[in-house]
Amino acid sequence: MNCTLCPRNCGVDRSVKCGFCGVGEKILVSRVMLHRWEEPCISGRLGSGAVFFCGCPLKCVFCQNGEISRGTGGTFAGQREFTAVELADVFLHLQNAGAHNINLVSPTQYTDDIMFAVADARNRGLTLPVVWNTGGYEKVRTIAKLRGTVDVFLTDMKYFSPDLSRELSRAEDYFTTAMSALREMVRLCPTPVYGEDGTLRRGVIVRHLILPGQRADSCNLLRAMAEEGLQHHVLLSLMSQYTPDFFTGCNDPLLDKKMRRRVTTFEYNSVRDTALELGFDGFGQDTSSANAEYTPSWGF
Repeated sequence: MNCTLCPRNCGVDRSVKCGFCGVGEKILVSRVMLHRWEEPCISGRLGSGAVFFCGCPLKCVFCQNGEISRGTGGTFAGQREFTAVELADVFLHLQNAGAHNINLVSPTQYTDDIMFAVADARNRGLTLPVVWNTGGYEKVRTIAKLRGTVDVFLTDMKYFSPDLSRELSRAEDYFTTAMSALREMVRLCPTPVYGEDGTLRRGVIVRHLILPGQRADSCNLLRAMAEEGLQHHVLLSLMSQYTPDFFTGCNDPLLDKKMRRRVTTFEYNSVRDTALELGFDGFGQDTSSANAEYTPSWGF
């Protein structure tokens, strides 16, 4: 079957070779853990049940999870193969371990298998909300089919400028594509719903990682979202954790130079102030989070 799950539309028969995402038909996972470093309403007190999948439809040159999103030579750090039934077993194990939710990190390339696994796990007693933790580069059709499977969308909105998204993620159409997907996420989950423990049971969180030298692009992105009234439907998570430790370089010499430093307090506060002026609510992040130590170790 030729794969068209993501906007790359590579059309590859993944039973024969890997798609643009870097993986074939087998489900590859690099880590399963109780993750305590997500947004407070996701991690809660005990942790989010995170499943870190291998591969990714984006090719971000600053990805802190590059060892599992891009891999090396067709392999990924800590990778382990699962069947859909075994993946359902993982979900149930995380529930028994006290996880507040099932947090599917970079899941798009495994959409159909995940839908089967969630249904199987629910038939066997899974009651936790399912979180779709994505880079935002999604097809509306793929998001729409997740109705009844996914309860919370935890999505990136990375860029406004097509030039910036082309250089840093090889996706010139990122903004228009991610905005269309975000509209569908909001249509499916228009209002945040919380459990008694304060964790999010249903809703949309939009993450935006502020990049060095790009505060104008960040503000333009927030204004575009606000023009559509999205500040009334989503929680905004403004992130300052960019670190040049993971930056592999790009073809634009000026941009390349800008990306080799951390975000300043002025840059972060400027974007935060714009978000507040536009009426967004959500989460901030201390600049001390710009540290490679916050990246999980991979493996089982």
